[in-house]
Amino acid sequence: MKSLAIVLFLTGMLLGEVSGQVLSVGPKFGISQGEVHVTDGFRGDDSKMGYHLGAFARINLPIIFLQPEVLYTNTGGSFSNNTFNYDVSFDRLDIPVMIGMKLGGLFRIQAGPVASYVFNSDLVARNGSRSSIIPPKEDFTFGYQAGLGIDIGNFLLDLKYEGALTNTINTFAQVPTDQRQNQLILSMGFRLF
Repeated sequence: MKSLAIVLFLTGMLLGEVSGQVLSVGPKFGISQGEVHVTDGFRGDDSKMGYHLGAFARINLPIIFLQPEVLYTNTGGSFSNNTFNYDVSFDRLDIPVMIGMKLGGLFRIQAGPVASYVFNSDLVARNGSRSSIIPPKEDFTFGYQAGLGIDIGNFLLDLKYEGALTNTINTFAQVPTDQRQNQLILSMGFRLF
């Protein structure tokens, strides 16, 4: 009876360890640097520091890992023409799905698609006038992310580049706009288990 209890205890410990190695879940947050692309007489000015927060899950397979994320992202930039300067801000839901490979026990390389859903946007002319535009609800913007990561204990640190593939907003407050953003993303996560 005593040996059965020891075997069950050790089996439970082993299964818990294997489960923790296969699936990891936790919060993720960070900053990004992006800009807005405009056309027809407008020029892009300054990029904007943005932020994101949400959660990730990582499935560790024998050679590769799969890491889907769900993030609230605030980003934007500024642009101008000969008359006005504008600041634009986007609130969006980002869903990247990273596929990667661990290099040793510390470093990772990763890349994958990202779907972005813009649910709010705000255009402010520097003269004070404001225009809020809600983009089409049925459209996602698709892009890609690629980068490097470091795992130190339960902490994750990622540096990724995001590029865009599709566009959902062709005009923004009567300004020909391509809201796809190329951005540099720095984020940190914490594995809860």
